[in-house]
Amino acid sequence: MFIFVLQEKSQDQVIKVFDYLTEKPGIRVFQELFPVILTDNGAEFQFPERLEWDKNGEIRTKIFYCNPNSSWQKGRIEKNHEYIRYVIPKGQSLDSYKQRDACVLMNHVNSEARDSLNGCTPFRLSKMLLIQRNHEFTLKFHLMLIVFGK
Repeated sequence: MFIFVLQEKSQDQVIKVFDYLTEKPGIRVFQELFPVILTDNGAEFQFPERLEWDKNGEIRTKIFYCNPNSSWQKGRIEKNHEYIRYVIPKGQSLDSYKQRDACVLMNHVNSEARDSLNGCTPFRLSKMLLIQRNHEFTLKFHLMLIVFGK
């Protein structure tokens, strides 16, 4: 899981993140890591074409939407939300959180062993399942976020 602190809840901010994740490793790595993105119907995801296609007009992913009030459709991501809520209770403002804070939280969540993953952590499972170059990118990317985060 990656966590990004956005300046505002808008599609432009989400597009910036997608473009960043596409440009750093290249379109092929993005396609391998994120072939499908399942999301809610928030305003920041209302125009999927710009998210699905990169600046050069190449398809990078496919966006699919969950039904309203159907968190069960997002499967295991809800467990990540539960871990986040241990640290940031629902209703608490996120305004004081910087990218560095998000990276620390992300690394803790990704390092938590899960029964649903047969006792593996998401990080360890990604190391076993991802092509080595993709796993190396995700590790370097975590480090870049921590070093360059605002």
